[in-house]
Amino acid sequence: MTDQPAEKAAPAKEAGRSGTTARKRSAPSNSHIHTADPRPLEGYAGILAAYATLSGFLTLALRGRKSQVARLQPLDLLLYGLATEHISSIITKDSVTAVLRSPFTKFKEPAREGEVNEDVIGTGIRHAIGELVTCPFCAAQWVATGLIAGSLAAPNATTALVSVSAAARASDYLRLAYGWLRKIQ
Repeated sequence: MTDQPAEKAAPAKEAGRSGTTARKRSAPSNSHIHTADPRPLEGYAGILAAYATLSGFLTLALRGRKSQVARLQPLDLLLYGLATEHISSIITKDSVTAVLRSPFTKFKEPAREGEVNEDVIGTGIRHAIGELVTCPFCAAQWVATGLIAGSLAAPNATTALVSVSAAARASDYLRLAYGWLRKIQ
């Protein structure tokens, strides 16, 4: 169905009935509406739907544990933040996990130690997933959701994961600070 059938049909009928030729009207330009959007909006919608579904499922599954939900203390928030950053970086940038991203990406170049830069490939949902699995900021939302849900469903295992991940990220920052201090001496 097009935007123009009513506009063109009426003048044609008038021309046939009156015997005169109706002047053709040019259709309004809709070129701004039909420009190709390079973003995989349908894929993004699928990812948003998956996240909403997962979050809703976790909320329902863990609602019986609402008495265990406590506000994160500042130190816990710091540890969960460090763990989220570390795990997100492993998922999205680590050389070893490139095999998991390979259906959605192609290698571009090495990045920092143990990290790679990759280009997203494919179209639609494949491209959208590629963007998610190569963006530490995007993946962080999913990781943080998993960690918080894990703190309710399996608190001991989640505490261990958060502790290891936060310690590893703190170690990374100490190593970077040490390298920076050596350079300025």
